[in-house]
Amino acid sequence: MSYKGIILGTAGHIDHGKTALIKALTGIDTDRLKEEKERGITIELGFAHLKLSDDIIIGIVDVPGHERFVKNMVAGASGIDLVLMVIAADEGVMPQTVEHLEICELLGIKTGLIAITKVDLVERDWLELVKEDILNFTKDTFLKDAPIIPVSSVTGEGIESLKKEIAEIVKKIKIKTDEGPFRLPVDRVFTIKGFGTVVTGTGISGSIKKGDQVIIYPKGLKTKIRNIQVHSQDVEEIKSGFRTALNLQSIEKDEIERGDVIATPYTLKPSYLLDLEFRYLESAERPLKYKSPVRLHIGTSEVLGHIFFPKEQIEPGEKLCIQIRLSSPIAVLRGDRYVLRSYSPVRTIGGGVVLNPIPKKRKRHKKDHWEELNFLSQIDDKEVIYYYLSKAQNGLTLNDIGLRSGVWANRLESILRGLIDSNKVIFIDELGKYFSSKVIETLNNKLVNILSDYHSNHPLDLGMDKEELRSKSESYISDNKLFSVLLSDLIKKGVIEKEKELLRIKGFSPKLSSSEQRLYDDIEALYRESGLKPPLEKELVKKFNKDSNELKKIIELLLRRSVIVKIKEGFYIHKNALTEIKEKLFIYFKTHQEIGVPEFRDLTGGISRKYLIPLLEYLDSQKITIRVGDKRRLRSN
Repeated sequence: MSYKGIILGTAGHIDHGKTALIKALTGIDTDRLKEEKERGITIELGFAHLKLSDDIIIGIVDVPGHERFVKNMVAGASGIDLVLMVIAADEGVMPQTVEHLEICELLGIKTGLIAITKVDLVERDWLELVKEDILNFTKDTFLKDAPIIPVSSVTGEGIESLKKEIAEIVKKIKIKTDEGPFRLPVDRVFTIKGFGTVVTGTGISGSIKKGDQVIIYPKGLKTKIRNIQVHSQDVEEIKSGFRTALNLQSIEKDEIERGDVIATPYTLKPSYLLDLEFRYLESAERPLKYKSPVRLHIGTSEVLGHIFFPKEQIEPGEKLCIQIRLSSPIAVLRGDRYVLRSYSPVRTIGGGVVLNPIPKKRKRHKKDHWEELNFLSQIDDKEVIYYYLSKAQNGLTLNDIGLRSGVWANRLESILRGLIDSNKVIFIDELGKYFSSKVIETLNNKLVNILSDYHSNHPLDLGMDKEELRSKSESYISDNKLFSVLLSDLIKKGVIEKEKELLRIKGFSPKLSSSEQRLYDDIEALYRESGLKPPLEKELVKKFNKDSNELKKIIELLLRRSVIVKIKEGFYIHKNALTEIKEKLFIYFKTHQEIGVPEFRDLTGGISRKYLIPLLEYLDSQKITIRVGDKRRLRSN
């Protein structure tokens, strides 16, 4: 798309001529509902566009002025670049004028201009008084230096001047970034015969192409963009800053509603909780109580909730960090602007920005919960990113970091590169995740400490089974892939040694007490001397008068050190005896093709069948011999 996308939103009191003014500017009547025509007021959002030049087309959102429809005004104000505050010359500043301006300030709108409408109905002296009243009204707001243009939608007076002022302001407006996920808060849903479901809204970030996959949040419905229109023209791609209609594939009208967000897949997470930076309006009539019910307006959604903070009440004009618990989930990002309205009577009471879109529940009397939130409200993007990485034991993907920080694409990657270069952050390619270096260091220390404790508690063991280490570390490292990566790195660095499935700290060797060493030596000597007629376990217990568990530990150590060899359960022989019988067998096969049980008995010196058969089966299992009928042959490989 070659032209600049700018969204202008109207604001102002009921019946001050917003819709008529838009029609005079664009030739488009934004009142589309029968009820609106009959009552002469705007109930729903209306839309128009104004082409200022070949490269600048302004999308115009006409919002309701009546108090009952202010929630639609909030929806319309989301995503606008400049506001056109409409004030009728015959009435001047009115209650909804005040509230609309408060909403615009809370939503962070920085640019605007003022149109004094219906000038054909008043005298020039009166018009000057209205201008003076407006200057006083806007002196401490973002509109304090805004142009004021008297107009008449009936006579056409001032319309061209208004267009010129809009064009001048638009030149100075910075184009929205296309970085980050595509997001379009839905403000209308309808069907078109032969095409299906269509949604409209203003793209507030990113870009999308025809055929792209998207997800409808917070519902999690997957769909594809069938077609895109901007100002009734089909386009292949849409960027942020444009009023857009999207034709969605395989989605029924009743599956989607105003307030939903069309977004790049897996970039948002629905949540019932939000951490918020909040400004309570000075115009509020009374303190705001803890756990008060409120109406949250963010994007095009309105959700009921209760607010929580670390004290009894908030005074008018006060700023602080709060948490809201919602009746239904929404999907937003850090940095998104919102407005709060009281539950009853309904009035705008404050607003601010989202600090954390997926927080944990904060408890009123937990001081550290609120200290953390205050900290998050005061630090820059780089510090926010590092903070969340320092808390993420299982690491964060790029999307995870973007969701929490509100920073995306080139800027996010630039910050992460800086953190990696300063050795504060590590990227593990196998996991596709970023980790704080301190987190990795802590997790590595946990693994080493678990192994060290094991050595202390099992001084005779050669090491700890890998699966046992994994199990004992699960409370710290729940991701099996991360466990494998950390372990491999510790082995590569020589911190941990691996022998088959056993792990040990480098340099560790079983430590025997003097009495254990004597027992070890005695058992080893007994096996060495008994050759192919080793003692049974019960014989060891009787001979050495020791507990069977104590003997088993010595046997296990002898096995792990390969001093003795396990032929079968309870049948062990000394390595020297095994080497000797293997050598005799190889010599025998030099002059014979096969060997039977009698011949093998002769080689062993006449051991009984209880030793003979298990030994033959062991040699088969080790692929030294192969059984053919009642005979054994030497394996060729």
